[in-house]
Amino acid sequence: MGLIWETSFWVFFFLTVVIGGIASLAMGRALALKWRPFREVLIYGAMLGLSDRFLHWGLFLDAPLDIYKGTITSLHFYGVDTAVLIIFASLAYRITQARQMTVQYPWMYERSGPFSWRECKADKN
Repeated sequence: MGLIWETSFWVFFFLTVVIGGIASLAMGRALALKWRPFREVLIYGAMLGLSDRFLHWGLFLDAPLDIYKGTITSLHFYGVDTAVLIIFASLAYRITQARQMTVQYPWMYERSGPFSWRECKADKN
């Protein structure tokens, strides 16, 4: 048991970073494509964190049927897992939002990096 992972590094890596990360990337992209506000990334990220904790508890803890022996209710590991998932979702949200702004409004905005855009200059000479 470590500060970041509960059972082992590989369980944390594959379940939270790989599987949860893919789900978070899809969630962030979907929210940006629907023009939803960023606070929904936080709300849905918290819900995805709950499901990730449930999978950790149900699949990899020693006593999966006894919630008092496992750490399904650990706020520390819930916070770590949720923070990782929200980071992935935020990256996908911002990349998708920057792309949308520059593709949908090419006369107003131009890309200034992978996560940002800026107003086009009036004189392009």
